[in-house]
This record gives sequence, structure tokens and C-alpha cells, in this order.
Amino acid sequence: MYNDNEAMYEIRDLDEDIRKREELLQQLQAIPEESSWDDVADQLQGLQRNWKRVAYWDSAYEDKLIEEFEAGLDRFYGKRKALLAQYKAAKEDLIIRAKQLADSERVHQMKEEMKALMDEWKQVPSIGRAVDDALWEEFQAARQLFYDRKQAHWQDLQDRFAHALEVKQQLVEEAKALMLLEEWNETSKKYQELMTRWKEVGSAGKEHEDRLWEAFQANRQTFYDRRNAYYEQVRQQQEEKFAQKQQLIAQAKEIIAKQSFTREDTQAMKTLGVEWKQIGSCGKEKDDEVWNEFRQLMDAYFDGLTQWNQQRHMEWRQRMIDQKARKQELIQNQKRQIRRMQDEIVGLIGEKAIQDMEERIQEKEEFIKRLEEEVSQLEERLTNDQNK
Repeated sequence: MYNDNEAMYEIRDLDEDIRKREELLQQLQAIPEESSWDDVADQLQGLQRNWKRVAYWDSAYEDKLIEEFEAGLDRFYGKRKALLAQYKAAKEDLIIRAKQLADSERVHQMKEEMKALMDEWKQVPSIGRAVDDALWEEFQAARQLFYDRKQAHWQDLQDRFAHALEVKQQLVEEAKALMLLEEWNETSKKYQELMTRWKEVGSAGKEHEDRLWEAFQANRQTFYDRRNAYYEQVRQQQEEKFAQKQQLIAQAKEIIAKQSFTREDTQAMKTLGVEWKQIGSCGKEKDDEVWNEFRQLMDAYFDGLTQWNQQRHMEWRQRMIDQKARKQELIQNQKRQIRRMQDEIVGLIGEKAIQDMEERIQEKEEFIKRLEEEVSQLEERLTNDQNK
């Protein structure tokens, strides 16, 4: 039969358990909300274990304490759940970024970025072993793909370096074979072709690139230095030829200024033309400049010479015509004298006088004959001249 002593003990036990719960609740409520999970996790678990050891008497007050205790736990476990979600999101973001790096076309340039992602991963707290392992497997797969692609790129790069090394060694030899040639334009084009091939083949790697470039460039520079020295010599020669041609122009101007058109001047102008050709080129631009001036001077002189010759020719032809007219007039005059003398011979007495007159007539006839021959020669010269 249930007695008062048992009831008293039960009440005392209930009061003790309520006191324990109140104490545990006070300990829970005394934990600062801003505390980190690492600092309070063990304490919370200890409070939970002790709470579970307290008997439950199915009282309304106990239910109120339980509700307050669970609410206190929720403050920390809710915060913990939010942090775990944040940690998971952070790791998922790192996985996405790792995959992006693995898919990048510049994977060979992103080693430090991938290393930084790994450093970030280490800084993110654990979410729980199962979730951690699953996320790590996905993150590691992205990292492995990244390093596999990086290794493949490195191997491809080494292959291309090896190919470039072989090609550039050959280009150095080809450049060396050209550097002493003197076909300046053709060889310059060949060097341009070598340079194009040099650029197209790409780098031979840091270990060889500078050395090969120095050798290649030294061979090219040897040729270009020789070419520049040659063209400098040509330039100096052209300057000298330009000065010589300017001197010929000055001489031509002096001859033209006299306006004499003598044989000596004409021969001098012709000699200037021969000397001009013998001097040779002084460069296309300057050649065109001085040649135009020299040609104008030559044209001016020989145009003047032509006009002068035409004038002289007209004067000569007029003299021929005048001579012909004078001789024809003289012939007519001699014929009139002969007729008069023939009329006079009839009235002469004495053989001697008649003979003298006949001799005089004969002399005039011979003179007329000579004059007619001279007139004929003049006519022939005039006709030939006209037919030219």
C-alpha cells in the first residue's frame, strides 16, 4: 500500500530533478550567444548528456523547462546549422571555381590561382566527415583535371620548344650563309623570309631562345651593316656625281649665255652630253631633278643653234640667188656688148682692126660661157638644197 513516506520521497526526488534541470538550464542560458561552436560544443554536449540523465516526472513545469532548454539549444544548433550551410556553400563555390580553372584555355597560367583555392579550402571548417569527403572528392577531381591538363600543356609546350629549337638552329645557319652576299635587295628579301619563319615557329624556350636569337641577329646584323656601308658609299658617290652634274649645268649655262653657236661651242655642248652619260646615276630623285634642268639647257642651245643655222642657211641661199642674178645680169651685159661689137666690126677697115675686134668678141663669149657654167652650178646647188 502506498504510504506517506513513499510519497514524501517522490516529492523530494521531483524537487531534486527540477532543481537539476533549472541548474542545467541556467548553465545553458549563461553561455554567451556570440561564442564560437568550437568553444561551446563540448559544453553543450555535456549539458545534453546530463539533461537526459534527469528523470522526467510528467509535470507541466518540467515541460516548460524542457521547452526553454530546447530553445536554448536551438540558439546554438541553429547557428551551427547556418554555419555548416555557409561552409558547404563556400566549398561548393571553391569546387565551381576549380572546375572553371580546369576548363580554362589558360590553364598553364593559373597554377597560383589553383594553389590559392587549395589554401582557401583548408581554411573552411569541417561540415562533417561524410559531407566533407563527398565535397573533397569533387574538389579533388577538378584539381586533378586541372593538373592533368596543365601536364598535357607542359608536354605540348616541350614538344613545340623542341621543334622550334631545331627550326631556329637551322635558321641561324641559313642566316650565316647569307651574311657575306652582296645581292643586297635579293638577300634582304631572304632575310625577311627568315624573320617571318622565325616568328611563326614560336619560342624555343627560355633555355635556348636568347642564345639562338643573339646568333641569328648577329648574322643578320653583319649583312645589314655591310649593306648599310655599301649604300653609304653609294650615297657619297651619288653626292659627288650630283656635284659633277651641277658643274656641267653651270658650264652649259655659260655657253648658252654667249649666244655664239660656234663650232667650238657646239662641240663643247656635245662633250657635256657625253660627260653627263659617263658620270652615271646620282640617284633617281636627284637624277630627275638635274636631268630635267640639263635637258632644258641642251634643248635651248640646240634649238637656238637650229634657228641660227636656219638663219645662216637663208642668208647663204639669198647670197646664192643674188650671185646668180648678178652673173645672169653680167651675161646679158656681155651679150649686149658682143652685139654692139658685131655691129661695129662691119664698119672697120683693115684686117688688124677686124681681127682685134673678133678676138675681143671671142674673149667675151668665153667669159659668158664661164658665167653660164657658174650660173648652172649655182642653180644646181640651189636645187639640191631645196630638195633636202
